[in-house]
Amino acid sequence: MSFSFILLLISALLFDFLNGFHDSANIVATPIASRAMAPQKVLWLAAAAHFVGPFLFGVAVAETIGKGLTDPINVTMPVVIAAMLAAVVWNVATWYLGIPASSSHALVGGVVGAVIVAAGFGAIQSSGLTTVLVALFFSPILGIAIGYLLMKLTLFLVRGATPRINIFFKQAQVVTAVGLALSHGANDAQKTMGIITLGLLVEGAIDNFEVPLWVITISAAAIALGTAMGGWRLIRTLGGRIYKIRPIDGFVSQISGASIILGAALLGGPVSTTQVMSSSIMGAGSAQRFTKVRWQVGYEMLIAWALTIPVSGLLAALFYFPLNALL
Repeated sequence: MSFSFILLLISALLFDFLNGFHDSANIVATPIASRAMAPQKVLWLAAAAHFVGPFLFGVAVAETIGKGLTDPINVTMPVVIAAMLAAVVWNVATWYLGIPASSSHALVGGVVGAVIVAAGFGAIQSSGLTTVLVALFFSPILGIAIGYLLMKLTLFLVRGATPRINIFFKQAQVVTAVGLALSHGANDAQKTMGIITLGLLVEGAIDNFEVPLWVITISAAAIALGTAMGGWRLIRTLGGRIYKIRPIDGFVSQISGASIILGAALLGGPVSTTQVMSSSIMGAGSAQRFTKVRWQVGYEMLIAWALTIPVSGLLAALFYFPLNALL
């Protein structure tokens, strides 16, 4: 392996680790906030499910990231490394500020920004970029809608129930947390798989875009390790700042989020887990009372989401020039 590929591998796995660290809040915030599970227990459970998820649901998202945004013929190693470093820097910055921004947006922005400065706008495949942007745009809308409808249905089904129903909702979150973590691992670890496989293709180590088993394994391990470490700044934001989450809120929002993320993974759409879970929480809360949700928090998230792609694209463009000169 060349020095440039080793650098790519390190930066990709660092991004994957930070993705798990950053996005662990999306998986565990509601069970912790609703006191369904102890923090360390749910983190380790989610980490185990994250490791298993990428082996179960195919590599459609990896193919979208690796060969859907641009033809690999337009990609060089400095392009791929610049994209990864931009996503890493943005993830660290938003984690430090406690802003649940999107790792998916950061990666897409980094790839697009680096490819444009290296090969021009014509190197971007409009069909692939459209697929990515549609998935990223519509997933939070679906999160609000499905979260809202599921909460209305759940409230109807448990009407007249005694407070003991909360025991069921707490216990059920063990299952929903595992399902959400499996779907998140399947969707988000594939983004790293796509980048590493693209690097192998550029390196000439493989002839076709096929994700090797060892790439799946190390990507799954990196995101699982990051999840186990837990991003507590973001857990506090999702678990308490939007509104005070009860067991029923955690149960509904996790079912909503898992269904959207898994569906996207199977279809090859790289969605933002942060967007999906935040919007599902908001949808579930607004179904009970519109004023229950602190919409100002949602507005802050929206600003972060709007900035992520252009800022990470600019960062990748800036990283590209010294990397191209060096490598």
